[in-house]
Amino acid sequence: MGEVKPVKAGWYNAFRPWTLHGAIVPVLLGGAVAYHSGEFRPLLFLLVLAGGILLQSAANLLNTYGDFKNGFDTVENETRSPELVTGVLRPKSVLKMGLACLGITCLIGLVFIWQVGWEILIYGLLGLAGAGLYTVGTSYKYLGLGQPSVFFMMGILMPLGTYYVMTGDLFSWEVLLLSLPNAFMITAVLAGNEMRDYEEDRRMGVGTLSQRLSYEGGMRLYLFENIVAFPILLILIVAGHAPACTALAFLTLYDLNILIRNSRNAKEDKKAGFMLVPNAFKLNWHFGVLMVAGYLLQYELLPMVM
Repeated sequence: MGEVKPVKAGWYNAFRPWTLHGAIVPVLLGGAVAYHSGEFRPLLFLLVLAGGILLQSAANLLNTYGDFKNGFDTVENETRSPELVTGVLRPKSVLKMGLACLGITCLIGLVFIWQVGWEILIYGLLGLAGAGLYTVGTSYKYLGLGQPSVFFMMGILMPLGTYYVMTGDLFSWEVLLLSLPNAFMITAVLAGNEMRDYEEDRRMGVGTLSQRLSYEGGMRLYLFENIVAFPILLILIVAGHAPACTALAFLTLYDLNILIRNSRNAKEDKKAGFMLVPNAFKLNWHFGVLMVAGYLLQYELLPMVM
């Protein structure tokens, strides 16, 4: 069995920058469709990207704070999130930093209101609630609502919100449909997190969605969310709702194979269990970027050379 190296406690680990695919890929999707529509505004796009990154960072920080304050992060499981249980960071400092990220996001939102109207609050307030209340306040993570929230908030609303800021159109069927494969993959990252911590969460009574299933059921859900993106994208291409070049994303079947093989040993092997999350990160990054690249290749680059 492989051993898992403990992470280095500090602000870098608290911010978890390797999770930013959850914000960047959805914004890229919405931005790519806006660009194709001829309504792309670079400065606003950068602000949307900054806002998404800040929301993701706030969620990471407030999750660290909430799990600690609710007694779920202890010295016994400090390898998961050691910042507060080891005293390297102070709870109030982490809380203030998370709230600061939300505050800056609100300031960015004022720019969007000025540019496109009050309707952007539909997306903005839901995004703030999703990031801020995960383990603080309503603490919906412990109600088993983490995965549904990630699917809806990050997978669906973030691309639609990006498109709205770019174009002024409140809704787009094209953005919604193109968002579905990535929405499942983003959710799979959280499913991997829940399955990695399955035994610890069970001992501590953390009520995640995976905890409401058997270990085998939780693992099946993790695999389904990673795998289903591929047939969804294929259906979209065949039905003409996604350009053929988005099939570039199928190159990540290699990553999916690694993920599936690793999952078979996750229950007995600590390192394999730990890798449930990084493998899902990697798959989501590669799949999302290649899908966006294929979209732009089909509609923006190929017409220039044909």
